[in-house]
Amino acid sequence: MTRTKIRNARFIMTMNEARRIVSDGTIIMDDDLITHVGKAADLANAPAEREINAEEMVITPGFVNGHMHISYAHATRGIFPDDLSPRDYLANVFALQRSMTDEEEHDTTLLGITELLRGGTTTFVDPGSTRFLDACMDAYERAGCRIIVGRQVTDRTNPLNIPVYDTGEAIALTGRVIDTYDGGLNGRVRAWAMPFSIDYASADLLQELKAMADSMDTRLTLHHGNGPATVKNFLERYSIRPTIWLEDHGILGSNVVLSHVIGLDIKEVASMARTKTSGIICPTAAMKMGSGIAPQGMVPEMARSGVTLGLGTDAGNNSNLIETLRSMYLIAILFKDARTDTRMIPAESALEMATIGGATALGMDAEIGSIEPGKKADLVLFDTRRAEWRTLFNPVNSLVYNADGRSVHTVIVDGRIVVEDGRALYVDEWDLVQRVQRHGESMLERTNTSFKPRWPII
Repeated sequence: MTRTKIRNARFIMTMNEARRIVSDGTIIMDDDLITHVGKAADLANAPAEREINAEEMVITPGFVNGHMHISYAHATRGIFPDDLSPRDYLANVFALQRSMTDEEEHDTTLLGITELLRGGTTTFVDPGSTRFLDACMDAYERAGCRIIVGRQVTDRTNPLNIPVYDTGEAIALTGRVIDTYDGGLNGRVRAWAMPFSIDYASADLLQELKAMADSMDTRLTLHHGNGPATVKNFLERYSIRPTIWLEDHGILGSNVVLSHVIGLDIKEVASMARTKTSGIICPTAAMKMGSGIAPQGMVPEMARSGVTLGLGTDAGNNSNLIETLRSMYLIAILFKDARTDTRMIPAESALEMATIGGATALGMDAEIGSIEPGKKADLVLFDTRRAEWRTLFNPVNSLVYNADGRSVHTVIVDGRIVVEDGRALYVDEWDLVQRVQRHGESMLERTNTSFKPRWPII
């Protein structure tokens, strides 16, 4: 056992039940578990084999990103014009992804994880889009992240280039993935059922996967933007809105996570609250894709109704931003402006969504999401000696409204330092960047994909 003391932090944002913030604080951890959190003076004489000086640093739990397609975006990031329709964008995305080799997906995944970790995100959900999970396990192990994986499945034809399976085949594939990967890497890898969306999955598939999640003690997530076309289709076919249809078919519940959840009405919010279904909000992607989150989003209503909420970013080539801190900032300001009411989503609520709320949505709040004895040592140390942190009086306001990932100094996952002085310790990042650049160029060439910039490059 190795005992580590992180001493003399300016502030420790515990995110415990009392939401206590410890000034001039110290954290002690034994290997991967936190054992003590308290005032530096009280823990000054506690012995430790390793010490980390956290003077002028703010320490938070590792951030939780509840919806982040990790495996394909960085190789062709930034190629799509911002006025491309969401459907055309997705069709191109998944066509490009189908061309990837296992080596390309491994390297692209490792680069995406590196960006997440350097921004303080230690746990994330990849909603089923990784094709070569065996190859990517090496990336997860090297980086030391916590990740929830699965296989996105559909059993209906779709315009998005997502593979279509027979219903029985999709169910069997999901079961194999959960059996194979859940609990891997000493518990840092979890596996869920991951039907793509209500639009491209039959009622039989959704019900069977929900039953599988129940019986295998795991979870289910699906894309649930609830866009106008989806709502119109369900009203015409079933005379009810999509979220109510999910509830009526027994597909919602405390082990279900709906991602995006933009176009809900108040009855659908009540449905999520009634069934204890969690939601993941991805404001970076929603705003860039013109999804209408500002006029349509019901995040304040979900929060008031007791729906457990977390934050996501979606992929690096539709939101482009995958830093969970950016989503935290946006969720704290978006509805203040949309409702012309500064009481909407206070900074404290935004920080909860990025930490303990996200962990609760993922069913991991007993392990992560707060800094407490007995929990995993997933920690982020922010260097507040930077201009954007000053002056520093209220660390919640400063973190949510001022700071971003540039001030992340040290990141610890499972007691292991993976980022130090802003640098990833497990990879030569520049070498990795160059490899992914070459992969992207090859993918574009062999798929004959090209989107010219609006301005000439000479």
